[in-house]
Amino acid sequence: MGLPGSGKSTVGRSLARRLNLPFSDSDHAIEQRLGCSIREFFEREGEARFRDIEQQVLADLVSGDRRVLATGGGAVLREANRTLLRGAGHVLYLRSTPEELWRRLRHDTQRPLLQVIDPQARLRELYEQRDPLYRETAHFVVETGRPSVPTLVNMVLMQLELAGILPTS
Repeated sequence: MGLPGSGKSTVGRSLARRLNLPFSDSDHAIEQRLGCSIREFFEREGEARFRDIEQQVLADLVSGDRRVLATGGGAVLREANRTLLRGAGHVLYLRSTPEELWRRLRHDTQRPLLQVIDPQARLRELYEQRDPLYRETAHFVVETGRPSVPTLVNMVLMQLELAGILPTS
């Protein structure tokens, strides 16, 4: 879990490959269920309705086989999701500063929450609002900074090994 642009899908996909586990992206699963993009649904139905669908999809995904799951950045806004995720597995928070996120996302036009006059300020607001919720939910916090994806995956694997969740290699 983490803010938009923190690398959840990219790192998650690579981590799943390394662990030989299936990978799921809750945003992708939501779009499949909706039959349209999250952005379109968000604009048409609003955030509250989107969060209802998100909660249902997360419950479905964590009740299945063991997997690596990348959640949407706002999944932690609902206490039910935080409880569900924390109880379902080992939750990693890919922590990025608003400045790092802006560097990665400044040309992205697909993220509904960033389609505002001052997206940098919006990232700072999202960070202030969500960072405590991510920390409450996560078992591990990984500082993303500027490392490459393989380096981040190795950092995650090391955290899991040190915690005794994975055998040491």
